Amino acid sequence: MEEPRTPATQRTRPEAVAVLARHPWWTTLGVFVLAIVVLLAFWDWNWFKPLVERQVEARTGRSFEITGNLDVDRFGWTPLVQIGGFRFGNATWAKEPTMASADCLQIAIELKPLLFHREVRIPEIRLRKPRLRLEYGPQREGNWTFGEPSTGTTQYGALWIDDGRVRFIDAAKKTDIDVAVRSDLRDPTSQAPPILANGGGRWEGRKFTMHGRGESPIALKETTRPYRIDVHATAGSTKGHVRGTLLDPFRMRGFDVKLALSGRNLAELYPLLGIAAPDSPPYAFDGRLTREITPTARTGTDETGDIWHYDDFTGRLGDSDLSGDASFETGRKRPILVANLVSKRLDFDDLAGFVGKPPQAGAGESATPEQRTAAARENARTRLLPDHPYELDKLRSMDADVRWKAQRINAPKLPLDDMDAHLFLDAGLLRLDPLNFGVAGGDVRSTIRMDARESPIRTRADIRARGLDLGKLIPEPEVMKDAIGRIGGDVRLTGTGNSIARMLGTSNGDAQLGMGKGQVSNLLMEFAGIDIAEALKFLVQGDKRIPIRCAFGDFAVKDGVMTARSLAFDTTDTLIVGEGNVSLRDETLDLKLRPRPKDRSLFSFRAPLLVDGTFKDPSFRPDMGRVTLRAALAFTLGSIAPPAALLATLELGPGDDAQCGGKYAK
Repeated sequence: MEEPRTPATQRTRPEAVAVLARHPWWTTLGVFVLAIVVLLAFWDWNWFKPLVERQVEARTGRSFEITGNLDVDRFGWTPLVQIGGFRFGNATWAKEPTMASADCLQIAIELKPLLFHREVRIPEIRLRKPRLRLEYGPQREGNWTFGEPSTGTTQYGALWIDDGRVRFIDAAKKTDIDVAVRSDLRDPTSQAPPILANGGGRWEGRKFTMHGRGESPIALKETTRPYRIDVHATAGSTKGHVRGTLLDPFRMRGFDVKLALSGRNLAELYPLLGIAAPDSPPYAFDGRLTREITPTARTGTDETGDIWHYDDFTGRLGDSDLSGDASFETGRKRPILVANLVSKRLDFDDLAGFVGKPPQAGAGESATPEQRTAAARENARTRLLPDHPYELDKLRSMDADVRWKAQRINAPKLPLDDMDAHLFLDAGLLRLDPLNFGVAGGDVRSTIRMDARESPIRTRADIRARGLDLGKLIPEPEVMKDAIGRIGGDVRLTGTGNSIARMLGTSNGDAQLGMGKGQVSNLLMEFAGIDIAEALKFLVQGDKRIPIRCAFGDFAVKDGVMTARSLAFDTTDTLIVGEGNVSLRDETLDLKLRPRPKDRSLFSFRAPLLVDGTFKDPSFRPDMGRVTLRAALAFTLGSIAPPAALLATLELGPGDDAQCGGKYAK
């Protein structure tokens, strides 16, 4: 049934028609908008694929292919363009033809700034399964450098990555790193989500793994804004934890991070970082890492010429604390390590690697299983001097200027107090100047020169000892607790060889040792002279102290053998004179000490004291032939007339005072 027409209805429709008749452009605009909506809804955007590909190729000079559909999923002033997949070409010198690809790319573009201000604003980028290959070419050019520099500005917003991978290759430096990356989705509201990374590969030939997080890769374009990272890396037993900020990370500029570094052995840093450190016990440090670009690096010829500063670090080396500042400079003919190190308490065996020995591996000592095995093997050796050869390639590979001071030294078997060492290394020429130790209340000052520019190493050592306290030199025996006196000496040696044992075994030079006035246990002297009556008396009635007038030893060293030119120990009770030699080459002792008592004593079987054996197993014993002769004579006389036996044991004390000075005790 037809709806009845009211007067209002009759008026409205004619008025609307009249309006459209008076303004036909409204009709046209409406139809145009409707057509645009229909066109956008049903338009095949793949028609634009060749145009987009040509534009990208023209601007970058690289091939570009859209492998999937091209579509617009969101309309308005910020449309969302979706590319079903793409491949971006690599540099012409690269073996792999594709530099970048993805299964899906969604990109939002703001139209108003583009149309009215010619500004490119991309508030959102989403990538699914992106693959990026970064590599250095034969001329050290990076494949990420292409096309003409852009004169405009592009502003980016959020970047979302799902299941991505980045690979970095530097064949010349044997570096190949493959890392899986994805956006951190724990905060879905974040406008710039951080990136999580996990992977590894080889860094200069050394296998490593890493994991960590960094800010959105969009922030990498802002070279003036710090880029925050937090990354853990492991290469063998060496571990590093870097956290902090970087400026312009692609050029490795503007480092300001904290670096925690730990490992089993400092020597393992050589293949990783080129730092030629000696073998060491396990270590752990934490400090501030920064980078200083030197003029060499600013030339742009190579990514070298940097000074890496590791400042205000603290930590432990074995059982010692270690802190200070260090720097490592590249871009020179040889890199150089400069360091200023301090230890409040230094465990002396942690320095064993400097002389080619493993650290101690007993109970409570810090050592790796390999070092414990090496220590057991070292203890099983019949020789004492280290024979592990120095690695000449390490000594020649870098320069160094390292100062190390220890305020206190822990060395149970040695009376060491402190240390001040300054090491210089220049093209294989190593100098320790000074190498000073506080010893037994005195000091031992040394200058060591090792020339490793040729093989074998030529070594010169100048050692000066002054004011060593006799009572502290041998603190364990009860008979030395009351000893008083100061000892000193000079040693000047030259030798050739690539190990400590070989250097000393070929050495030539002089060695002197002296002591001025002091006192020592009479019991010790009587035992040395095998004076039974005097020793029994002091054992029963107690020891007493007797003055020492002086002591002196002068040795000539030739071809690793020390021959005594003069050897004397003079007390008010006994004068001991010696002769013989000490072989540094064979590590053997062959000395004879002749006691000449200054008193008269009954029941005395005084005889020369023989010092022989090896450095590791020395022997101190009386010349039993002389003792047996006296005993036999006493027995014979006693069988004839018992009182006559006393004549064989009577010591008339012919020893005279020795004339020796005490200049070394000062």
